[in-house]
Parts: sequence; C-alpha cells; structure tokens
Amino acid sequence: MKQFIRFGIVGLSNTIISYLIYIVCLKLFERFGLFLKADYVISSVIAFLLSVLWSFYWNNKYTFKKENGEYRSVWKALFKTYLSYALTGLILNNIFLYIWVEMLDISKSIAPIINLIVTVPLNFILNKYWAFRKR
Repeated sequence: MKQFIRFGIVGLSNTIISYLIYIVCLKLFERFGLFLKADYVISSVIAFLLSVLWSFYWNNKYTFKKENGEYRSVWKALFKTYLSYALTGLILNNIFLYIWVEMLDISKSIAPIINLIVTVPLNFILNKYWAFRKR
C-alpha cells in the first residue's frame, strides 16, 4: 500500500507536469498554426516523452527504491518504464484522446484528465511487477 501511495504522489506530479507540457504545446501549435488536425496528438507525444523521464527518476529513487544489495540496471528499468508507459501513456492514451475529442466532442483540454481513470492503475501494475521488479 505504501508503494501505491508513493506511486500516486509521483504520478500526481507527473500528471501535472505532463498536462502543463501538453497545454503549452497545444497553445504554441494553435498560436503558430502548426499541426492543425493533429495538434493534440503531437502535444500528447511531447508531454509523454518528457514526463516519463520525470516519473522514472522519482519512481526509481522514491517508489520502487532498491534494497541493500539489490541490483537493478537503470537502463533496463528505464527501457521497461518507457515501454510500459508507451502502452498506457502513449498508445492507449491517444486512442482514448481520439475517441473523446473526435467522436464525443469533449474538450482537448479535458480529455487527458478522463484518461487517468484507466492509465494510473495500469501503470502501477506494469511498473511494480515488470519495470521495477525485484529479483
């Protein structure tokens, strides 16, 4: 339970950072008329790439920290983290974004928040039992 709470704290900070990056990118693309039909998807990808680094750092140091004598390849854990977040934070998130924005006409600013209901628990499971699995 402690890990899930820590994961939630890291996840909340990650979500805020990701959302801020997403909104800034959206506003910049709108202001300069870039990627008019795909601005929200490209903004989501940029936010994903940057926020996963943040999340990995804090989950590695705080949530799933190594025990004394435990070995963990940082590069392998980072790779697994990107893969797990790619599944939930990039692929699944963008599929849901498309559904919310294009099919259900939900605001581009609100749609990422709705996605958290599915992606947060799934990310915890993938990180705990795969990316930061203890040997």
